[in-house]
Amino acid sequence: MAVPTPFAHSPLAIGLHASVAHIEGDDLMDRIDDLRPQLGHLDTGEPLVEQPVSANAYLGGWGIATALDAGADIVICPRVTDAALVIGPSAWWWTWQRDDWDALAGAVAAGHIIECGPQATGGNFAGFRSLLRLDIPFGFPIAEVDSDGSSVITKHPGTGGTVTVDTVTAQLLYEIGDVRYANPDVMTRFDTIQVAQIGADRVSVSAAIGEPAPPTTKVCINLDGGYRNRVTFVLTGLEQQAKADWARDALFAAVGGAARFDDVDVRFVSAPPDAPTQEQASGRLHVSVRSSDERLVSRAFSQAATELALSTYPGFFVSSPPGPAQSIGEFWPALVDADAVHQEVVLASGRRLTIPNTPSAAPRTDPIFQPERSKNGISSGGGPGAGEALGARFLARSGDKGGNANVGIWARDADGYAWLRDHLDIDAIHRLLPEAAGLVVQRFELANLNALNFVIIGYLGRGVASSTNFDAQAKGLGEYLLSRVYESKR
Repeated sequence: MAVPTPFAHSPLAIGLHASVAHIEGDDLMDRIDDLRPQLGHLDTGEPLVEQPVSANAYLGGWGIATALDAGADIVICPRVTDAALVIGPSAWWWTWQRDDWDALAGAVAAGHIIECGPQATGGNFAGFRSLLRLDIPFGFPIAEVDSDGSSVITKHPGTGGTVTVDTVTAQLLYEIGDVRYANPDVMTRFDTIQVAQIGADRVSVSAAIGEPAPPTTKVCINLDGGYRNRVTFVLTGLEQQAKADWARDALFAAVGGAARFDDVDVRFVSAPPDAPTQEQASGRLHVSVRSSDERLVSRAFSQAATELALSTYPGFFVSSPPGPAQSIGEFWPALVDADAVHQEVVLASGRRLTIPNTPSAAPRTDPIFQPERSKNGISSGGGPGAGEALGARFLARSGDKGGNANVGIWARDADGYAWLRDHLDIDAIHRLLPEAAGLVVQRFELANLNALNFVIIGYLGRGVASSTNFDAQAKGLGEYLLSRVYESKR
């Protein structure tokens, strides 16, 4: 019996010949010192002082479109925006021009919806109980993009999950900030997009308004964040706060003081001492430390935490033994002038094609969809009842935007949206989300989606990789918001 070779079913073996192109130009490391004056932190404006580990500009879709137009079957991309993977093929197929702003904006919307795969078909969806079956793997979404940039979001028949206005809305609100959603190719007005159910597992996405491409593009800069370690002390029964204070003070005394570390994060989470089980009655003391000195946060820290076992509070134990230090990176988002990015397509023949940057222009002045205010200024209909959690009436989705968190919350009808618009302000978010207290919160209205979007600045510190937040990517923050009960400010 013949044994098949590893390449028996390769494209070449069955007579297929693919032309492969790749794109260059995102890597800015060789010019980082010249560009440094531009690279202030996107949120804080803090100057870039440290030497980055990497610096990659986000590229748009025109490199992909150019490669396809030159005959490439496969295009290998560097750092491109998620939406570029839809913009590029759509622009090539429909022969769009650089200033077809509305069409490009529609492609951005479609790309943003399908970029996280089955999350658009019911994955991570707040209304998961409305899904018919949870035991079949969810299908991946498909965007059928038309010549005007409008699209239909669907999936393959027989796959799990579903495509509804709500699953699509969840993705439109996921990890966004301002209603003007920036892409290197176009500025998309997310407050103009219209979604509608047009059939089973078919949702139309239309009416997106596009504005000229921004004069800058985002740069993903990564810094060496040093080393981090963490230990969690378990505190059972009575006097948990006193036990936590003792463990904290004893730990830092053993390592020469908290000031020896670059960063220290101490979080005490209490538990009711009379809870039904020991686990439910046990609080937690989380201690995280960071330093450029690996030895300090590795053996010295772990050994000090372990040695406390015989000489501190009663009932001492930790959730898991402290281990070696972990190296961490810090995400530094910044903007750079679009003209500083030199994008090229490299064809299979070795021929190079330069991709010009899209010229920026003044924003469009076309009328934008505006929310209709209630006549008396305050809407009481459509909101939760007394003592009722927000999740009884609304849906939400949350995620990370560098060191920020975003939470989108939406209603299924205009009355529900009117309540959100008139009641859920920034003060309410500070009350409902205690971890956001003291942080800057931005609020954006998307009446077209019956939605509000909140961006909490600095909620995740300096990004996911270095965050000590309990929910380091803010994925559960929307669900937490839905569990809260709204109370008017007294």
